[in-house]
Amino acid sequence: MTKLNFALLGCGRIARKHAEILSRELPGAQLAAVCDIKIDRAREYGERYGVPWFTDLHVMMQTMGDRLDVVNILTESGNHARHTLELAPYGKHLVVEKPMALTLHDADAMIRACDRAGIKLFVVKQNRYNAPVLKVREALEKGRFGRLVMGTVRVRWCRPQAYYDQDAWRGTWKMDGGVFTNQASHHIDLLEWMLGEPESVFAKSTTALVDIETEDTGVAIIRFTSGALGIVEATTAARPKDLEGSLSLLGERGTVEIGGFAVNEMKVWNFADATEEDAAVLDCRQAPPNVYGFGHLPYLASVVSSIKGEAPALVDGLEGRKSLELIMAIYESIETGREVFLRFRAEKCRLGRAA
Repeated sequence: MTKLNFALLGCGRIARKHAEILSRELPGAQLAAVCDIKIDRAREYGERYGVPWFTDLHVMMQTMGDRLDVVNILTESGNHARHTLELAPYGKHLVVEKPMALTLHDADAMIRACDRAGIKLFVVKQNRYNAPVLKVREALEKGRFGRLVMGTVRVRWCRPQAYYDQDAWRGTWKMDGGVFTNQASHHIDLLEWMLGEPESVFAKSTTALVDIETEDTGVAIIRFTSGALGIVEATTAARPKDLEGSLSLLGERGTVEIGGFAVNEMKVWNFADATEEDAAVLDCRQAPPNVYGFGHLPYLASVVSSIKGEAPALVDGLEGRKSLELIMAIYESIETGREVFLRFRAEKCRLGRAA
């Protein structure tokens, strides 16, 4: 089977996950090059995985040429849009880590650029591929919940000052955002994936335990067009270690809760129309080594399948834009102190702007 050749742009914290999968775990893909503006990082990854390394993305693209099929953009959140626009003309498919951008203007520009280049744009939402999450989605599509009443996500993680001090861009409005944009963006995506189109949001936040521009703690109440309500509780101020990353869903005929610290453990699975298979669902759990979980492997496998024309992309640019719009509405509500209705024009939202 022909393997797709992947390059990594950015050799930071999340790059190790991508590199391990592409070099050792995914049969249809292989790591072919890495690039980072910090020469020590680029060299380390290149030597560790035995691939060419670069410090300039254009040099990498011109040197590797047709030997590349896909580039994974793993740089700072505030640089995702710029790097997508620079890479799109080379005609290689692009995978962008969350969030795809920090403004809707940038997200739209990314989608247009990839459409013009005739390439696919994928946005990483690996938690959709967690085994317990897929079970809930399957039950939802079968109508087992009936009318949905409420969904809740809780992100109670620990990020001390040392985490933010690793890089100057962390916790800034211009390049990163706070807990809603960074740590909770996957969970907000799951809530929206389960409950559908959001109608409005009201949110509050605070910066409790660290010295950063953005928030480390926040709550949001979301009303969906279906009438269901959603709750987001997000913090990096759990001490002394990560507590949970969870999802619960309540409907007129069923209740489900996924716990663990990475949405990885089925804890409650109750339906009025019980089946023989339901008892086994509670055994649906994974023990991930870190908060990234196991979802990156099936996610990148889906990227390979989509590029080869074997399956549609689960999270493309348009799908990735949805959760970004909701996150921006959360920040607009925090800044204005008002309920914000989707679709809206951002006026006070500081995400993607200099402080």
